[in-house]
Amino acid sequence: MTESNSLDMELTEEEDGGHKRSRKKNKKEDSWQPKGPKDPFAMLDALPEKKQQEIQRALHLFSLGSNPPKTLQQAKKRTYRFWDTQPVPRLGESNETHGPIVEDVSSVRQESFSLPQGFSWDTLDLSSPKVLRELCSLLNDNYMEDDDNTIKSDFSPEYLQWALQPPNWLAQWHCGVRVETNNKLVGFIAAVPAEVCIFETEKRMVQVKFLCVHKKLRFKRMTPVLIRELTRRVNQQGIYQAIFSASIVLPTPLSSCSPWHRPLNPRKLNDVGYPGLRLNMNLQRALKFNRLPEVTKTPGLRPMTKEDVAGIRSLLQSHLCKFHLRPTLSSEEVEHWLLPREDVIDTYVVEGDDGTLTDMVSFHSTSYRVLNHPVHTGLKAAVLLYVASTATDPILLMEDTLVLAKSKGFDIFSALDVMDNKSFLEKLKFSVHTSSLYYYLYNWKCPNVSPDKVGLLLPN
Repeated sequence: MTESNSLDMELTEEEDGGHKRSRKKNKKEDSWQPKGPKDPFAMLDALPEKKQQEIQRALHLFSLGSNPPKTLQQAKKRTYRFWDTQPVPRLGESNETHGPIVEDVSSVRQESFSLPQGFSWDTLDLSSPKVLRELCSLLNDNYMEDDDNTIKSDFSPEYLQWALQPPNWLAQWHCGVRVETNNKLVGFIAAVPAEVCIFETEKRMVQVKFLCVHKKLRFKRMTPVLIRELTRRVNQQGIYQAIFSASIVLPTPLSSCSPWHRPLNPRKLNDVGYPGLRLNMNLQRALKFNRLPEVTKTPGLRPMTKEDVAGIRSLLQSHLCKFHLRPTLSSEEVEHWLLPREDVIDTYVVEGDDGTLTDMVSFHSTSYRVLNHPVHTGLKAAVLLYVASTATDPILLMEDTLVLAKSKGFDIFSALDVMDNKSFLEKLKFSVHTSSLYYYLYNWKCPNVSPDKVGLLLPN
């Protein structure tokens, strides 16, 4: 899978080029058409869904020649005109010091940044079901896609509320862009508050999420304006650092890690051609290789309840303190991020004979739409968040987690090779994907962090 959000081509091109196409008008041929401005979105939406997908696939293939860099070697050959103006480390720099690149500013711009003509800002009200549906539509059609346009993300309103409304969230950090003529939502960027510990420094900052521009507007240079506007709104609250992740190389990664995948429903994944499966296995061998026990084996394993918040927070504090990049979670944040919600987040704990919580594991749900398949319409992926074990073998705990995820209808289980995850990934038959995920800090310099010292997960 590759992210097609607006952190891609727009931020890695030297210029957006403004390639103008001149077309000769044939008055006789066009005389039947209604006069007045045409809405390209309405024209595209009027086409049958299959035709829309064919057009999108053709556009994707047409753009393959200018893909954004996925490695540091590719990135060093690029010019980053936008990022060269931002307080981020330069590619190739070696940082051994810790601290902000630009000190806190005394005055912050009060007025919003200007958008291209015909577009306007909108602070999205996520309490409105209509607005949530609009945001789901924008993200599902434009945020992520696979290389042949057969699988797309399928965010639900419940998932977005979980991801974007943690404790102390601010509405003004949900920045939308609309077309003035029809009020269509065509751009979005968000931030949520976070306390993050970087080596020994604890900083109040934001996590930047869901940067997305409608794919037909990628060359209008809208992404830099979105980033600047969100930065302005965050600065107004006295916050000057941010953390985010992306599947492309920008100036400059703090850390890079790899996604690993473990099939739970090999037959279905094979049917839809899910990327990242082992290519040296036929279906029968894959079914046998990925077979799991029918029931869990860990005594005392059960779903988390609200009464477990304090115990889980204590477990996580003890577990995360050894990592160089980690969150500092309040009780309210533990409850928000980990308390089970149907089709959003699942957390399990192991309770000892004396009632003490000794282990925990959590994973969130990511859904995809399967396009143009005669049988399957969707896929469910479980994505590992945190696993902390003090009494149970991590391999046994994670095997039980796979069993539970499969019983809940998930088709595949994914995890990053961060924290101590490498201790069980290969042993539980995960396979590494060829892509990478990069972590970035905005307005902060420090030494690089190896994946096994990353203790912060950013659900997107």
